[in-house]
Amino acid sequence: MGTIRYIKGDATQPQAKGNKIIAHICNDLGGWGKGFVVAVSKRWPEPEAAYRAWHKDRSQNNFALGAIELVQVEPYIWVANMIGQRGMKTGSNGPPIRYEAVRSCLKKLAAEAETLGASIHMPRIGCGLAGGRWEAIEPIITDELTSRGVDVTVYDFG
Repeated sequence: MGTIRYIKGDATQPQAKGNKIIAHICNDLGGWGKGFVVAVSKRWPEPEAAYRAWHKDRSQNNFALGAIELVQVEPYIWVANMIGQRGMKTGSNGPPIRYEAVRSCLKKLAAEAETLGASIHMPRIGCGLAGGRWEAIEPIITDELTSRGVDVTVYDFG
């Protein structure tokens, strides 16, 4: 059984030894430029470039809610672009977060983490611009990651 550890810090600077995956939620429109992705792009250009190319070629690939894309940015660090948000604005269908898509993403992420022997590092995914509630996200993390033995560190900035 893995654990969820909460620390103050920057999720783009994961605090652990070994392989690490930084996980974050992306929208399904190809938009990148607000929220946690700004911090990711300041450190590494590759995740944004990969996400934009993935979206641009979406008719030829798996770009859709519930899909993930791993981008290696350093020898022991990957960034997981996870499509868990429908659109970018709260409207008649509620906030953009899609909890079932987050679950699907995290299920795939667990398999990647097992393959790489990696721990997962993240901000409170889905709770910023996506409008999700941590009380709904945390149990999904427990179900899909820590119950499978994957250690997760959640970073609260500041």
